[in-house]
This record gives sequence, C-alpha cells and structure tokens, in this order.
Amino acid sequence: MQPLSTLLEQALQIAYQAGEQLKMFYQQKVNIKIKADDTPVTEADLAVSRFLTQALTHIDPSIPVLSEENCAIPLVKRQNWQRYWLIDPLDGTQQFIDRTDQFSVLIALIEQQRPVIGIIHAPVLEQTFYAVKGHGAFFRHAQQVSQLNSQHSFDPARPITIAVGKSTNQTKVLAQLNPKFHYQFFTYGSSGLKSTLVARQQCDCYIRLGDTGEWDTAAAELILQESGGDIFTLTQQPLTYNQRETFVNPHFIMVGDRQWDWQQILLQQNIHRP
Repeated sequence: MQPLSTLLEQALQIAYQAGEQLKMFYQQKVNIKIKADDTPVTEADLAVSRFLTQALTHIDPSIPVLSEENCAIPLVKRQNWQRYWLIDPLDGTQQFIDRTDQFSVLIALIEQQRPVIGIIHAPVLEQTFYAVKGHGAFFRHAQQVSQLNSQHSFDPARPITIAVGKSTNQTKVLAQLNPKFHYQFFTYGSSGLKSTLVARQQCDCYIRLGDTGEWDTAAAELILQESGGDIFTLTQQPLTYNQRETFVNPHFIMVGDRQWDWQQILLQQNIHRP
C-alpha cells in the first residue's frame, strides 16, 4: 500500500492535468445537458471525469473511483470499500458555463469513511489547495506554497462574514442565525472554492442550505480540518461518506475556526435534524 504522501503527489499531478483539459474546453463552446436533478452537465464534466477515473485507477487499480458523473453504484456494492477516490471533475459547472473562472477540480481519498487526502484545484485562477490527514493544509499559487491556518479570534465588533452562492436566499440563511450578531455575505463560485475562502480567512464561514453531494465536501472537509476549521451540519453533526444510499449531504456550515462558539451563532432550535 502506497503511503499517503506518495498518493498525494501523484493525485496532484493528475489534478493539474485535469485542469489543463478544463482550460481547453473553457476556450470553446461546449455542449450542455440538464440532469435529472435539474443541474447542468457539460461535455467537459464527462470528459474530465473519464480522464480522472482512468488516471487515478492507474495509480493503484485496487482503489475504486467514485465520480459525480459515474455514481450509480448501490450501497450494498460500495459499503465495504475501505479506501476509494471521491471526485468531482468540474465543481461549479454553472460558473464554468457563465465564464466566471470560479470552478475547480475536486479529488479526495476516503479511508474508513473519512477523507485523508483532499485537493481543490482551480485551473484558471491558478490556485491549488491540498492536505493530507495529520500533516497540515497548504495553498499553492504562482509556484509559491504556504501553509493554511484558518483560525482567528472572534471579534463581536465586526460582522461575521459568510460565503454563499449566487442563488442563495440570504433571508433563509439569516433565519438560521442568532440576530444578536451582525453578518456580511460574500457571493462566490463553486462549493469547493467557497470553502477555500474560509480556509484563507477571507470569510469566517460558508453556509449551504441547498443540495450538495459528498464529492462537493470531502476535499474541503480535510483541508479545513487540517487548517483549524471544520464542517458540520447545522445541528453540529459530522457529515458522512459512503454510509447511505444517497450521496446528498444535509445542509451544512464550513467554519474557519472550530473553537468559536458556533452553537451560540446558529439558532439550532429552529433547525430540524436531517
């Protein structure tokens, strides 16, 4: 069994190659279809999914690959997987279509139902975030690498900054929050990239009330945990991986500093457990 550090380096090179493919598609008109869940998928999603699956399988054929674009695998078949790759070949398909540059490749390695490697690569922005469990989280930009530390002291005198998506109903988000604090919203691209705003202390948290898949959160979860943050449901329960028939996550919050009193910030009495 290859060590995690070796698998990370191999997976990073694959992520960069996938990013180059996305940039090629980004320069041309792509075919778009609407999936059953009413979300778009492009030929770029499908082509890069095939590439990632083949490349990651080549590293170690014994490790299965689960992709957003190839996830019709029943729980009974996958529930005994001890180790598998979980990928989103194009996180932020709508941002890709809208040409905002705010999309990314997501790669995570799951062991014993928890992420142990996480990679978020934004090819157009030339930003890469990665982590190995127990070894910290890192940010690479313009050949410069720095370690991430998302922890910062709570200042009640300033607004709590919240990353949200373009279509997020901010009134619904505010309804889940304690009105004694002030809040400021920051609209940004894909789910993975919103988590990087939190990891870099550009936002205090990211709140998601809409549907996401396990592939949207796995890499971000590890990167945040290794930088001092965390991700949990709005009732402060951990997310799960490969334990349910569905891959749809409950509503969640990603936080930069897990030491903050999030129980006081979130109005949990208004929230039903998933």
